[in-house]
Amino acid sequence: MDKSPHAFRTISEVAGELAVPKHVLRFWEGKFNQLRPMKRGGGRRYYRPEDVDLLRGIRLLLYEEGFTIKGVQKILREQGVRFVMGCWQPAAEGSEAAQISDIPDVALEAAQEAAAAGQFGPGRVIARSGASALPSAAQPAGSLNRAQVEQLDAVMAELEACRAVLSASKES
Repeated sequence: MDKSPHAFRTISEVAGELAVPKHVLRFWEGKFNQLRPMKRGGGRRYYRPEDVDLLRGIRLLLYEEGFTIKGVQKILREQGVRFVMGCWQPAAEGSEAAQISDIPDVALEAAQEAAAAGQFGPGRVIARSGASALPSAAQPAGSLNRAQVEQLDAVMAELEACRAVLSASKES
């Protein structure tokens, strides 16, 4: 017997629908404050349809789009719960449903800020956690500007220096 789309779901039912272990759902509850299933006597969880939609969005962002937990937390903070709840659903013609392409490229923004602050280059450590000198995947590789090429050269030099240090440590 199938449940109504508006019915509450147990953790087992949600875990089965999303193909995620139950312990992962409990873990996500601790990481995402917006996720609050109803708890009954004995701690049994009941997920509302909105909770399931939010979980589907979180799962999509983490597993299929490759975001980190911190990245999804930032998206929830900046774009809102409704955005994440809707990003797993296909957009209808003319609708304002959330699109993955609407999510800001956090790594590129951090790299640009770090470059502007002069935090790239040999011997320098990127101060921002998760910053990347690589261009956005949406930007064609052939359209790098001079500053981006210099940043990539600096990162390559730093990586080669790290490789040399690692090789030297293995030899000693």
